[in-house]
Amino acid sequence: MIKIGIALVLTASLGLIGCEKKAPPLTAMKLATGGITGTYYAYGLALGQVFQKRLGLQVTVQPTAAAVANVALVQSGSADFAFVQNDVMTYAYNGANVFASEGAQKDFSAVAGLYPEVCHIVVTEGIADIPDLKGKRISVGEGGSGTSLNAAQILEAYGMSFADIKQEQLSFGDSAKALAAGEIDGFFCTAGAPTPAVSDLAASAAVRLLSIGAARVKWLISEYPYYTENTVPAGTYPGINEDIHTVAVRATLVANNAIQSDDVYKVTKALFESKDELASAHPKGTELGLEAAILGIPIPFHPGALKYYREKGVIK
Repeated sequence: MIKIGIALVLTASLGLIGCEKKAPPLTAMKLATGGITGTYYAYGLALGQVFQKRLGLQVTVQPTAAAVANVALVQSGSADFAFVQNDVMTYAYNGANVFASEGAQKDFSAVAGLYPEVCHIVVTEGIADIPDLKGKRISVGEGGSGTSLNAAQILEAYGMSFADIKQEQLSFGDSAKALAAGEIDGFFCTAGAPTPAVSDLAASAAVRLLSIGAARVKWLISEYPYYTENTVPAGTYPGINEDIHTVAVRATLVANNAIQSDDVYKVTKALFESKDELASAHPKGTELGLEAAILGIPIPFHPGALKYYREKGVIK
């Protein structure tokens, strides 16, 4: 009887642990995005409207320092869903790179790849190439952003590091303001093109975007397989009248694992069934697609998202 009693207590305890990890059905959603002048935030506002209309959810679109910070928010449950770069989420899941000291972050999973995030290098007209950044005042993005990781890796491709520049850590909006005011000479910005901070700046100031050389692009893709080659077409930004050759990562929607599968299924379904509506609200909505949504995702999908992809036949 004592053994049976202990077994029942253990069973009940395990049941309680399971209950603690399972969130109640979603009636509201906290969506972690990025800085208010970046693509994440604008896309998040558009997505929030879709989920509010389609699912009746009260959506809070939270501005943040973007990818690295968003992992912490969704991992802890402070956000239900978040936007992250596919490179950053992989580092987090494996406890690598900036997450090496914290260890593997396993309390979140993927929902959908959304669109390419282009690595922009925005500079004053006097800077012609990436090696010219040496000794210059350059913003590498906010601390806790994927942009700072991309900046370090792009400089590495040219045999450089943050020690070779006068480093600033500013948001996209503050970087644009500082460049316009002559307080910095350039900034890195990883975001969907066009992104508001760069568009607004280019419309009011003489700036350039730097291309990454073909050999350096090849090296980056070889060393960091999350990158893909990307071109920002001429005319994407005011005054930028040439194609800009660079690299991109992929913006990905992730969810806290505690959210019920049915809720994540509904969110995933609403995302794809609202593609036209999303595209009319934000240009990056046109780049959403079922086949593309599962590419470049080396971490597990949330069971709710997986159910949807299996129904659609894009995952067996």
